[in-house]
Amino acid sequence: MTLRTEIKDGVALVTLDRPERHNAIDLDTAAELGAAWRAFRFDDSVRAAVVTGAGGRAFSSGLDRSVDVPQPPSPYSLDDPLLRIGPKANDLWKPVIAAVDGMACGGAFYLLGEAEFLIASENSTFFDPHTTYGMVSAYESIYMAQRMPYGEIARLALMGTAERLGAPRAYEIGLVSELTAPGAAAEVALRRAAVLAAQPTEAVQGTVRALWTAKEAARTQALAQAPQLIALGNLPPDRQAGLFATRTRHGGQEGGREDGREDGRDGGPPVR
Repeated sequence: MTLRTEIKDGVALVTLDRPERHNAIDLDTAAELGAAWRAFRFDDSVRAAVVTGAGGRAFSSGLDRSVDVPQPPSPYSLDDPLLRIGPKANDLWKPVIAAVDGMACGGAFYLLGEAEFLIASENSTFFDPHTTYGMVSAYESIYMAQRMPYGEIARLALMGTAERLGAPRAYEIGLVSELTAPGAAAEVALRRAAVLAAQPTEAVQGTVRALWTAKEAARTQALAQAPQLIALGNLPPDRQAGLFATRTRHGGQEGGREDGREDGRDGGPPVR
């Protein structure tokens, strides 16, 4: 199992448990996430949830680059295992808080984009490596564009691995709702989730659904364009692999692989 779930006092703690791979999401993890959210729909003992990553170094580095996902030849179709990893994609309307300790990048945004709010340790960083490796940031950018000012997500997505958004700046722009000491994000998120779990669950779920309704139409229309944008804009896989193989040290960590640095210190790109 690559996912741990613990339920206590109405709150489910969902932990991505692949710390040796920076909690990169492989096909098994993707399937387990979807199954967990669907199970919570029927479990009256769960009234709120927290999703986090094990190890303290990363929330998640996105899709594991070792995963082989065959694609249909049509530019109008796309098989993306991350499309079903979020709670809303699995019709769960119980509130979910994301607790970020360390790095969150790329495909991690699928999960962050479907959480009610984010709590992050002050040493956490956010980045999106897609453009650096010849890939279109479509789903990731769409999810985060609904959580961040346009200029901030544009800078994050377009500059690829050269840009790191630090937790203090993420708090300033509203992406993160609360900062914690290093290593304390999950603990604080569990306390906030306990408050949510203590409210009448019907009212809480209805409020979650109402909040999502406010932005659902625009999000649905935007996501419908993503497969074609990716098919037209992505470099061929061999060219992507070549770019990844020759990445510089400041390229950071992505897809469960490590280059030795997690942020912009020691001469790397600035962390804002």
